[in-house]
Amino acid sequence: MNGMKIRRTAIAVTAAALLPLSLAACSDSGSDTKAAPSSAADDQAQTSATPTGDTKSDDQPFGPACAGVPKEGAGSFDGMAKDPVATAASHNPALSTLVAAVKQAGLVDTLNNAENITVFAPTNDAFAKIPKADLDKVLADKATLTKILTYHVVGRRLTPEQLQNGSFETLQKGMITTKGSGQDYTVNDTAKVVCGKVETANANVYIVDTVLMPK
Repeated sequence: MNGMKIRRTAIAVTAAALLPLSLAACSDSGSDTKAAPSSAADDQAQTSATPTGDTKSDDQPFGPACAGVPKEGAGSFDGMAKDPVATAASHNPALSTLVAAVKQAGLVDTLNNAENITVFAPTNDAFAKIPKADLDKVLADKATLTKILTYHVVGRRLTPEQLQNGSFETLQKGMITTKGSGQDYTVNDTAKVVCGKVETANANVYIVDTVLMPK
């Protein structure tokens, strides 16, 4: 009987000693489980804080007259990008006088077949600044008209950055100068770019508010 009591006492003592250790282990395990979501939350916060990419829109057309360009269809920016420059211009209502002049001079194929050019395209309002009698005279003189129109074309694609302080030879062999920054550019100190960086299949187009005259 005394032996039985001794064994029971020993078992009770051992159980009492092990119980706190068991509870501590359970407590540690629960702590680890709770810590994991915190780590995951930290990772998620870091991911959210990391930039997802560059959202620059430097290549988009700019200028007040761009608002008048159709939002869809052949005359939209997306539509014009699919066509060569003379065809693309024909879909823009603001360039109808220029298109008529290009046809009158027989330059449609020349412009459409050129590769990587820049066109400074005068608006209808730009042509309207010229007295009607003078404009009619120019339109009737193919040689003079050709010189004026080819003076608006540079034989390579120009970016806005290149217009900041530029000097370029035109297809007419004369020189034009450009200056400006951001979204504000002028050509020959007289013509303002009112819608810039319009892309067509073979050209960069800068729509201007004044007709350029060869010097």
